[in-house]
Amino acid sequence: MSVAAAVEVPSYFVCPISLEIMRDPVTLSTGITYDRESIERWVFTDGHGECPVTKQRLAPADREPTPNHTLRRLIQGWCAVHAVERIPTPRPPVDAARVAAIVDAARLKQKQQLMDSLRELADIVAESDRNRRCVQSTPGAVEFLVSVVKEDTWTEESSPEEAALGILHSLKLTEESLKRVLEASNGDDFLDAMARVLHRPSYLAQTHGLHLLKSAVSALPPARLASASGELVDAVVRAVAERNLSPKSIKLALHVLCRLCPWGRNRVKAVEAGAVPALVRVLLDGDRRSCEAAIMAVDHVCGCAEGRMELVSHPAGLAVVASCAAAGTRMSAGGTESAVRALHAVARHAATPAVLQEMVAVGVVARLLFLVQVGAGGERTRARAKEMLRMHARVWRDSPCLASHLNASYPR
Repeated sequence: MSVAAAVEVPSYFVCPISLEIMRDPVTLSTGITYDRESIERWVFTDGHGECPVTKQRLAPADREPTPNHTLRRLIQGWCAVHAVERIPTPRPPVDAARVAAIVDAARLKQKQQLMDSLRELADIVAESDRNRRCVQSTPGAVEFLVSVVKEDTWTEESSPEEAALGILHSLKLTEESLKRVLEASNGDDFLDAMARVLHRPSYLAQTHGLHLLKSAVSALPPARLASASGELVDAVVRAVAERNLSPKSIKLALHVLCRLCPWGRNRVKAVEAGAVPALVRVLLDGDRRSCEAAIMAVDHVCGCAEGRMELVSHPAGLAVVASCAAAGTRMSAGGTESAVRALHAVARHAATPAVLQEMVAVGVVARLLFLVQVGAGGERTRARAKEMLRMHARVWRDSPCLASHLNASYPR
């Protein structure tokens, strides 16, 4: 707020966090008063569990601040006397009864009433973090929104399903809320609904769906992930391959793919859906964080024979994985380890004479020698590289494709 330099603002009007005059003063159980926006961001958005001033831990029941109406009236009166921009009285926050009433009206299933209710809920959620938490904690509200998304009657871009999906995304569901929804639907219905969302032509709907899917697969146990449908895996792979999605959305899809692949037959489903060429393209064109996730996914799919066959059959497959195994590249130690592990799976289980020659030609062997020499990527990576070199020493040691200095450094 702009205040004339000659006017001294009373210190108890100033928020300890923002250092500005408080517009909506609220008090914590510790007795310290803050501006609502600042303290709610501190506690709920940034995840701090203590009072910023006293450093006293806040119990979950003490994290909702209490409005300080007396101080707000004093600030408003002071602003009027000193010709400072007047602070309007804040709108009262929404309560669970109001949210429940909106949801009940939306259940009438008349499209116009449903859309009006969803727009009202969207406005409420967008207004403040407190409203967002209120909607999320109102019994049946999140479950109702999920049921709308599951309808699968999307006929236009501004459909109730897409509106409900946007609200769910804005709610930033806590793990507790998400687990409640997943348990209510047995998990599978929710995942299938997200698979249908990823097939929508709306890129906004796909992005919202990927955010929700990322949270869902992180909350589900392995047994549930192992039963993921082929439609879901196919939809995630399609998102990885989608050129028009933002890099952030592709990273979300890669995260989901990495979470799904280790369980059941999901890696085979991913290969059948075209995961290998999609991942190779990301490794060729993506930014560092995308490539880190993509090489982890390559490591996973190389855990099955179908994945290894697809990788060695791809014209750039071995070469691009080899580049990820090079020390000093954009890869972290974890990314280098994933690349070497994928190459190790190929060297152990798919080492035909043609594949072994290609591994020399595209630089795999040279990079393995370098990793052994400098110890990059950690001890496990170095040990795996050394094992590969010894495994195929008869073919690789005296290969004319290796430079003489590399031949000389080959492990004996």
